[in-house]
Amino acid sequence: MFSKDRWKEILEVLSSNVFRTLATSFGVGWGIFILIILLAAGKGLENGIRADFGDIATNTMFMWSRNTTIPYKGLPKGRRFSFKLEDVQAIKDNVPNLRFISPRNQLGGFGGGNNVVRGLKTGAFNVYGDYPQIIRQEPMTITSGRFLNLNDIDDNRKIAVIGDGVKNELYDKGEDVLGTYMKIQGVNFMVVGTYKKKSNDGDGEEGQKEIFVPFTAFSQAFNMSNDVGWMAITAKDGSSISNMKEKIVGVVKEKRKIHPDDKRAVGYFDLYEQFNRVESLFGALRWVAYFVGVLVLLSGIIGVSNIMLIVIKERTKEIGIRRALGEAPWSIKKQILMESIFLTIISGMVGIIFGAAFIYGVNAVLDSVGPVDMFVNPSVSLGVVVSALVILIFSGLLAGFIPAQSAIKIRPIEALRTE
Repeated sequence: MFSKDRWKEILEVLSSNVFRTLATSFGVGWGIFILIILLAAGKGLENGIRADFGDIATNTMFMWSRNTTIPYKGLPKGRRFSFKLEDVQAIKDNVPNLRFISPRNQLGGFGGGNNVVRGLKTGAFNVYGDYPQIIRQEPMTITSGRFLNLNDIDDNRKIAVIGDGVKNELYDKGEDVLGTYMKIQGVNFMVVGTYKKKSNDGDGEEGQKEIFVPFTAFSQAFNMSNDVGWMAITAKDGSSISNMKEKIVGVVKEKRKIHPDDKRAVGYFDLYEQFNRVESLFGALRWVAYFVGVLVLLSGIIGVSNIMLIVIKERTKEIGIRRALGEAPWSIKKQILMESIFLTIISGMVGIIFGAAFIYGVNAVLDSVGPVDMFVNPSVSLGVVVSALVILIFSGLLAGFIPAQSAIKIRPIEALRTE
């Protein structure tokens, strides 16, 4: 029940020595401030790394062929092989719970020459022969026209979807792109769409300088037959591609007559495994932030507890008189605990306010200077604030418990003798 006299007494006690109260409060406020800043910094790092992953389907692996290292079934060691379209179907037939399997061929890449010509302009770009579902695994925003579709695949249409970076290099500003033609390795392709990928580094990112054409038209135009350069394989939600990759690789080894123990013949990159490692790192960083913040806060709580012991020592005679007049031990204990909790919560709330202001300032600076690699939008959630309040209440109880126990152990007759 609210007692005006009790709260008046609490305020009088805490304001009797303002400097001591402020010095004690600083330890608690600083601890909460450090906790908030550490959690916000961890969140900023997490946001930055997640932005690097973008909207890519993380439950995905990429697989490509390399040289064999073990002779097998009369075939020599060091044999170079290629995946085939039939391997894609074999994986679909033998490995359940797969969402997408996208075979891909590629021109360009590192060291590639000027492979695209449009009028008098030339450029060196990555050109991919793909199936339409690749846009579900490697999301991009179609800025004009359309992306590839199954009719393009079935009809071997020589059409292309180009990135904004390609458009900026091969076309004049404001020039209409759709319906124009460009030569890729001497073969004409008609542009039917443009795209833009999400990137922290702006429009000049290499991801904007790519060209997508139908897989079948690519194979026909560049004499790839039914060869497949590499594959992007995505598992269904609820299934882990990491648990399937050994079976997927096994299917391909059997089809391409590769020794089952040949670990280097088939290369792969497990994006899901890497993403989970990053997720584990984020969890570890959060625990470190809480651990360090709570330790700093604990030092402040110890300071509050010590000050409360001093306050009780100064009020020994007062406590003796109150006991002699019949005040219950629990009432005195409650008074000490309330003083401790009040001081701790007020100090902690000041720390939270300063922490929020600091984070707001950091975000304002980031907005003014532009994106910073691997650090985006540091922030704390409402759950963190609630957790901080719970920690403050518990800390206040902890700081006041020992002094409160000390107060109720004072015998009235001994307290009255104290000068």
